[in-house]
Formats: sequence, C-alpha cells, structure tokens
Amino acid sequence: MTDSHLAIIILAAGQGTRMKSAKPKVLHHLAGVPLVGHVLATAQELDPAHIFAVVRHERDIVSSAITALLPGVVIVDQDEVPGTGRAAEVALHLLPTDFAGDVVVVSGDVPLLDAATLNGLITAHRASAAAATLLSAVLDDATGYGRIVRDAAGSVDRIVEQKDATEEERALTEVNSGTYIFRAGDLRDQLALVGTENASGEKYLTDVVGLLRAAGSDVTAVPVSESWIVEGINDRVQLAEAARRLNRLIVRGWQRAGVTILDPESTWIDLQATIAPDVELLPGTSISGPTVIERGAIIGPDTSLVSCEIGEGATVRRTDATLAVIGANATVGPFAYLRPGTYLGEGGKIGTFVETKNSTIGAGSKVPHLSYIGDTTVGVESNVGAGTITANYDGVNKTKTVVGSHVRTGSHNVFVAPVRIGDGAYTGAGTVVRKDVPAGALAINVAPQRNMVGWVETNRAGTAAATAAAESSAAESA
Repeated sequence: MTDSHLAIIILAAGQGTRMKSAKPKVLHHLAGVPLVGHVLATAQELDPAHIFAVVRHERDIVSSAITALLPGVVIVDQDEVPGTGRAAEVALHLLPTDFAGDVVVVSGDVPLLDAATLNGLITAHRASAAAATLLSAVLDDATGYGRIVRDAAGSVDRIVEQKDATEEERALTEVNSGTYIFRAGDLRDQLALVGTENASGEKYLTDVVGLLRAAGSDVTAVPVSESWIVEGINDRVQLAEAARRLNRLIVRGWQRAGVTILDPESTWIDLQATIAPDVELLPGTSISGPTVIERGAIIGPDTSLVSCEIGEGATVRRTDATLAVIGANATVGPFAYLRPGTYLGEGGKIGTFVETKNSTIGAGSKVPHLSYIGDTTVGVESNVGAGTITANYDGVNKTKTVVGSHVRTGSHNVFVAPVRIGDGAYTGAGTVVRKDVPAGALAINVAPQRNMVGWVETNRAGTAAATAAAESSAAESA
C-alpha cells in the first residue's frame, strides 16, 4: 500500500570525478544493474507517494536511464547552486505545498542500502517524533568521515567534519552516512536558511542538522547493523569491493535456494538471473543479464552466459554464450562460442571449437567439432561433420543455409549460401556445396587425384625429402 506520507529524494547530480570515467558514476553497473538502479529499486519497494531524482552532470543520459528503470520517477534539474542541500531544495519545490509527511534523502551512489534498513529508519523516526533522523554507521576507523556528536540525552547535537573536529571529536566512531529522513515542513524552513559561505561554496544538507538543533528541534541517529550497507561508491576500487560483497550475498541466496555452487569466489551471478533448484555451477562461471537456467543443468567450469536460456538437464562447459537458447538435455562445449540468435534444440550438441550465430540447430542434431555455423537452420537428428563452414557472407549480403533432417555431412565441407541440403542427404568429405542437394542425394566434388612421380627429386633436389624419396625408391626396386 502506498505510503501517502512519504516522499523520497535521490541525489544523482554529482559528476563522480574520482571514477575517472566518461560514463556518469551512477550509471556504472553492479551485478548487472546501474548503481542508481539499485537505489531506485529500494525506493520503489518502500512504495512512497513521491520519488524524485535530482540530476545535473550528463543530465540527459542519466535522466533517460533513470526513467527507463523506473518510469514513474520525477526528474528534477539541479541549478547552478552546488551542494546536497540545494539538490534537496529543488526537489522540495516540486513536492505539493500541502504535503506534511516525511522526506527521505538518499544518494544515488549507495547501492547496497536496502529497503529493510530504510524501513527501520522510517519507523524509528516516526516513533521519536524527531524533526530529523540520520542513518549513521559505527566504524573501527572513522578517518575522513563527518562525526556525529551526541548530547547528554543521546540526541544528535551536530555533525562535525574531520578537518574541523577536535581531538576528542576525532575519537568518535559514529559517522554520518548521508542518508536522512526529515519532516517536510522542517526541511523546507531550514533549507531556506542554509547558505554557501564555506570553503567549497556549496549548500550542504548537513547544515540543516545544526539549524534544527539551534531551533530547539530534536534530531536522532540510527546506526546501521553493518557499515557496508551505507558505503558509497566513489572510485573503481570501491565499485569492485561492493561488487564482491553483493555477489557473495547473491551466491549465498541461490545456494540456500537449492543451487550447487562449488566455488562461490569464482562464480558471478547478476541480480536478473533466474536459477532453478538442482542446477550445478562449476568454478569460473559468470551468469549475466536475465539468464534463465532450468533444473538439473550443469554450467561450467569457465563459462560465461549473457542473457541466455538453458533447458532442464543441459550441460554447458567452457563456453561463451550470448542471447542463446539451449534446449533440455543438450550439450555445449568445451570451447564453444555461441553468438546471439543461436538456438539448440532438445538433446542437441554444439561441440569443441564450434562458433554459431543466428542459427537454429534442431532436436538431436549435432555440430561436434571445429565448425562455423552462421545464418543456418539445421533440422532434427542431423550430423554436421568436423570442420564445416557455412559461407554466409558474400561481402555485401548475408544469406541462409538450410540443412534438412537426418542429414550426414562430411568433414571439411563448405556450404556456400544460399543453399539447401535436403532431408536424408549426405555430402562427401572436402565437398564445397554451391548448389542445392536433393533429399536423399550424395553430394561430392569429383576431382580425380593425380600423382606426379619423381616431382620431389626433380624440383627439390638436395633436400632431406628428396634423399628419403630416393632411398625409398631404391629399396622398393631392389
């Protein structure tokens, strides 16, 4: 049920210079989802009456990504006045003037902050009747963070930055996480009083805390259970650390759901993936995008699946596959490369050093070895011989090859598209097929072998080969 007394403001206006990236920081991915996407999902789970996202740096790119992830969000443009306080203020301008509920402010680069933690913050805030409640964290080493200074009654007295703190204040270990909940009216009133008279020339949201206390209002702080929940992502080191932590949580969740994962440290699974019980993931496996793996499949080792569908009981070993569909009880690999548009039917096989693209291989059909199959349809129960190439590109256009059902093709064939191999047909080893092959026919290239006796001794005189040939000829004639 929608909480009509709750609004959420997501701060996503920053440039994120420490990422050293052309991509906006909040659009860097974590477990297959942009950083800001994690925050949007958490906000949506709380079901507030209003969700605002404040943008500025790379405004069009960021806002397009946000609205694609959560169409109902209201995009707010931060003006030339910098700072978190100004970002919250411009969002408040779009909030109905009669809104008298609570406003949660979160950062778009804190992806592991979950709805349960925010629900706890909201509950504590409303129970205390405070004007504002901060989400805090207790750190073993708080160096560099703003310290929360409490009064004798345990309420928040102020937030003091590291550079401004006394020795006694620097010894404090409770820090400000940058996540807040305010009574909307109090936030409006105090933000109007916040200035930019500081070294950075920014309008800070943290200044509201001091103003509220000066006005006699209560401010409380709720520590999180684990400090990593509120850790922000400022550079690629922190991004990697967050990725490892989130992946451990994802892997553990699937293990508890009945998936065997032999080496959690080398197994990576995106949030969008769906895995059935009794699936086995072997070391070095990466499951990306909305991949679906059905019961009893074995994936890996050393396999990468991107947005694939894997059928029940299928086996995929040492394979790189993207946008591929693998049928039940089919086998793939090792060392197979499945490009987008690959469909392997039930009980089929794509074997060692085989590359496929935009091709359908029917139930029970096999492409066992050393082949390229592109823009091709193979019927059921056919076998494509080792070293087969479908020549689907003439330099301008790509055309299709059709191989029927119950076909047996020889080793080292080239099918020059467009071409059709009829049902039940055979092709001989080394055949280049340029014309359609009727059903039940045998296609071969007739080129009689010619042996030029004495060629080596005449044309390669003095070589080891010529000497060996001469000796062999002498022995045979003796």
